[in-house]
Amino acid sequence: MALEVNGARGEVALTVGGVDLVIAAEMAKLAAISTRLECKSLADLFVRLSGVEIAATMAAIELLTVRGDKLAAVAALKIKDFKACADAFALALAHHFDGDPKNDPAAPAAG
Repeated sequence: MALEVNGARGEVALTVGGVDLVIAAEMAKLAAISTRLECKSLADLFVRLSGVEIAATMAAIELLTVRGDKLAAVAALKIKDFKACADAFALALAHHFDGDPKNDPAAPAAG
């Protein structure tokens, strides 16, 4: 049974080893992964997550999961799951760059 995903919040569905998860790239969670992996920049973190590095993938499953059994997913992780993980991580990270209107500059005042 697939878990409900709130796309407006940046949540992304991910299945690892038959375990359904929902992940989200929340800033505190990204900071925790970055700290654990000793990343020096956001670019470094992105490369490690999208490059399907084993330690980065396992950390991201554990720390980005907002719904689902993350420990079961980590235990069931197989090499064949890495493509789906990289795709889901990239999609979750992309949520921060999607042109959210609240981050756009204000329109100039009519004069």
